[in-house]
Amino acid sequence: MTPPRIVILTGAGISRESGLHTFRDPDGIWARHRIEDVATPEAFARNPALVQGFYNARRAQLRDPSLHPNAAHEALAELDARWPGDLLLITQNVDNLHDRAGSRRLIHMHGEMAKARCLRCGVVSAAEGDLSPETPCPACGTTGGMRPHVVWFGEMPLEMERIGEALEACDLFVSIGTSGAVYPAAGFVQEVRHHADTLELNLEPSEGSHLFDETRHGPATQLVPAFVKDLLAKWA
Repeated sequence: MTPPRIVILTGAGISRESGLHTFRDPDGIWARHRIEDVATPEAFARNPALVQGFYNARRAQLRDPSLHPNAAHEALAELDARWPGDLLLITQNVDNLHDRAGSRRLIHMHGEMAKARCLRCGVVSAAEGDLSPETPCPACGTTGGMRPHVVWFGEMPLEMERIGEALEACDLFVSIGTSGAVYPAAGFVQEVRHHADTLELNLEPSEGSHLFDETRHGPATQLVPAFVKDLLAKWA
């Protein structure tokens, strides 16, 4: 038998157990900052220093030596390495925990905090330290144009064509740690539910939980390793 073609979507819930602050919890990042001030192209044009400071603080979290991928990230990396068929991991997270765990068949649809993009030449480069309006682009050397390589409100998520092709072809769609409130990712289950099996792994029911064939609720560090173990036992 041919192994199912798998698409996995992850959200902030998978990184919460590593200690990263989420954006949409009642005490999360958006409860303390206005989106209009720090997460739109207009905000960056109006006050680039404020926006850079906000993302510098988020980036500093990634450099915390106590921050590590958790068992859920590691289980998905093992699935990536051992799965004999098609697999695509799509994350809404801008952290680098999937990468650090070893996932390679991976798309960061909302960008990556540890990278910056030059508005002058378009080159994306590593940016693990702080950025400022005076930071020069390592490719073209100009200043004033280095912005966080994250998708802001009002901007199109990355690699949507590749994501759409994978969703259209998949046999199994798994959503992990998502609120079901952020589009277009929240609509993925509706795109695939008529041709693929669908599974939600989440701490609690998401807004779209009723759309899935099966839901399992609990900590990602428990649910994801168990799911991967069962899947690999059957197919790998």
